[in-house]
Formats: sequence, C-alpha cells, structure tokens
Amino acid sequence: MLGGERTKVETRFACPKPGALFLFSPLVENSDERRKKLAKNKKKNVIIAILLQLVILGCLVAFTYKVKNGSIKNEMRDAVLHQENKISLFGLMNVDPSLISAFIVTILLLVFAAIIRIFFIPRFKYVPGKFQMLIEGWVGLFDNLARSNSPKRNKFLGAYVFMAGTYIFTGTMFELFGVQGIATNGNSVSLPAPLANINSAICMGFLSYAVIMGGGIASNKIKGVFKTLKEFSLPVSMSFRLFGALLSGMLVTELVYYFIHLSFVLPVIVGVLFTVMHALIQAYVLTMLTSVYYGEVSEKVVKKSKKAMSEVETAK
Repeated sequence: MLGGERTKVETRFACPKPGALFLFSPLVENSDERRKKLAKNKKKNVIIAILLQLVILGCLVAFTYKVKNGSIKNEMRDAVLHQENKISLFGLMNVDPSLISAFIVTILLLVFAAIIRIFFIPRFKYVPGKFQMLIEGWVGLFDNLARSNSPKRNKFLGAYVFMAGTYIFTGTMFELFGVQGIATNGNSVSLPAPLANINSAICMGFLSYAVIMGGGIASNKIKGVFKTLKEFSLPVSMSFRLFGALLSGMLVTELVYYFIHLSFVLPVIVGVLFTVMHALIQAYVLTMLTSVYYGEVSEKVVKKSKKAMSEVETAK
C-alpha cells in the first residue's frame, strides 16, 4: 500500500517532458473559450469582407458614375451663398437653408432641455447613473471653464458658454443627419449647419463680444467699456474663425463627393470626421475665448493711493 501510494505521488509530481507542460497545463483554454474565439474571428472576417466589397462597389461606381451638370465652382458658390437653392418660410419669404436649420436645432434643444428638467433632474441621485454623469460632465465642463477664467463673476458667464457651446456642437452635428428640404426651384437641399452661414456666425461673434462687454461694465462701469473696446477686432475674428471652420468641413465633403464619388465609404468617413472635429473644436474655441476675455475685462481696477505709489518709488 505504502509503495503504491508513493508511486502515485511521485507520478503526480514528476517533472513533465518538454512540451507536456503546454499540453497539460491548467492555463490551456478549454473548448468553449476556443469556440468563442473562433466566433469572434468569424465576425471580424465577415465585417472585413463586407467593407472590402463596399470599397470595390464604390470603385465601380466611381468609373461608371457620370458627373452631374454644373461646374464645381458653381456648386461651391451655392454652398456658401445659397443664391439658387432657397427655402420658402411658410410662404412669407425665401430664406437661406441654414435659417431653417437654426429653427430646427433651437426647437430640439428647448424640447430636450424641458424633458430633462421635468422628467430626469428630479430623479437624479447622489450616486449618479450613466445619463446623469453625462449631463453633469457636460455642464461641469463649461462651469469649470467659467470659474477658472472669472473666479468672482462666473454665474452668467457659465450659463452663456454652456448655451453657446451646446448650440455650436449640436448645430454642427445636425449636419450629419442629412435632413432634406425642398427649395423654391424644386430641388432637394440638404440642410447645413446653422452657423455655416456668415450672418449667423457674425451674430454669434458679436453676441459673445456683447457678453464680454457686459462683464466689463458690471465690474468697472465705464472703464469696462474702454477695456473691452481695446479688443475691437475680437468679434470679427471670432465670427470669421467660426464661419470658416464650420464651412470648410462642408466644402471638403462636397469636393470629395464631386471628384471621387465613393458614395458608400469615403465621403461618409470624411464627412463624419470633419463634422465631429469641427463641432468639438469650435465649441471649445469660442467658449474659451469668451471666458478668457470676460475674465480680463471683469477684473476690478484697483486704484493705488498716492502714498502707496510714493512708497513704491522710494523702494525702487
């Protein structure tokens, strides 16, 4: 008995031959894990095959597609000025498609804000869920931006940069949905971003400048006006920076559609990348500039007494 048990123990703990450790190791995956891996690999292969087929199909379309009438110059001009494709506003007047986009985005934001305020905010908990974390993170981003640049006066600034950043981001992302409108000439028009129109961008730039001036007046009265007027080129630069950045994404997408015609793959990727990038960057840039200049002009001017000035000169 003892000899038999000893033999079993020695056999159990005997050093395996080279290669046997891999075959009999407990770390070796079982058959279920192998099947899961094979299933994942099959899914990946199917997705890659579908993408390759779409690329090939897009290339075939590129060779067989006939370029639509009109030169690229006319299309780019109409994309900027919208002189031909205008939309009737309730039969009262013909307006730019971006104005219709502005109305739609504003209504959507107001409805969304009302739904959150009525149905979600009363149910917020001390330990936040995913949706609550998303809302609090978005609001906290602009609130921290206002507090860091204007520690003493930041309530109105925080509300404004939150409104402006949300509008710019949502309005730019609205272009991705491809909402169509019927122009007065009967053509189907894809509604652009609201701020892709120069007039809308100028309004946003001057509104931000008015907020900055309001902060200067609230803190320093008439001196705040002069401090703000020193940066007289600020509203123009903010307006054209915003307009140029948002318009460039649309123009690049139009160029890709016009020259490459890969309507299944490439324009979608290019359009999404440009739109998301511009939505994030421009929302951050305008709110950051507004917060920084608001903080500068809202700092109170401290008058130095003659006695303090004489002491400083004596110390020098």
